[in-house]
Amino acid sequence: MSHFTYTQQAPSSLNRNTFTAASLSDEQALAQAELYKHLEDQAQAVAPEEITCVEISFYDHEIYANGQLIAKITYDHNDFVTQPWLVMVNGTEEFRANTWAKCHRYICIHHKDGSLPVQEPEVPATNTGNEIMAQVFNECEKFGLELLDDGVYHHDEKLGEVAQTNGNWWFTRAADANPQRIFCNSALDAVWGLLNQPLEQMPSVELKHLLDSAELAAA
Repeated sequence: MSHFTYTQQAPSSLNRNTFTAASLSDEQALAQAELYKHLEDQAQAVAPEEITCVEISFYDHEIYANGQLIAKITYDHNDFVTQPWLVMVNGTEEFRANTWAKCHRYICIHHKDGSLPVQEPEVPATNTGNEIMAQVFNECEKFGLELLDDGVYHHDEKLGEVAQTNGNWWFTRAADANPQRIFCNSALDAVWGLLNQPLEQMPSVELKHLLDSAELAAA
């Protein structure tokens, strides 16, 4: 089979006025440079964002775009669910699918076109009054102490108070002439702080039981 190569003859007028790089004027070179810069800026503007995934557990993932949380993927463990994978934004279900990959693709597409709801900054959970009291109660129970409305007691003797303010644990000793808040790291530290002073007054058998309880709590 014969092969033909097609060539186009340049017009004679163009041949007589051939341009080279050296013949470009300063204005033309500057315009060309500005054009290249404009195209480069456009390419950078439309470049895809970096989408990353942080695995919290096998069933829970956080999806980030350029370091900002945009959505979460989690799993519905209820029985007979045919589409257990969920896309969550601000605690609200936005999409459901039968595979993790479909959820990830949904997030990427809708984030790119701007239709994905904006993820609000998450506020760290704070302990409620009931949760704080529950922690104090658990620590008191380890040492055989009693938690009442007005403080912590041992054999009807008030040792002091334990509480948390703005995330900071503290305790006061009832035996102090002018009780002052003593700050510490945890409910356990606070309850143990109440016990430091009356240890010398306890019978040896009771003191041994208390120390044994403390070792168990530390373990």
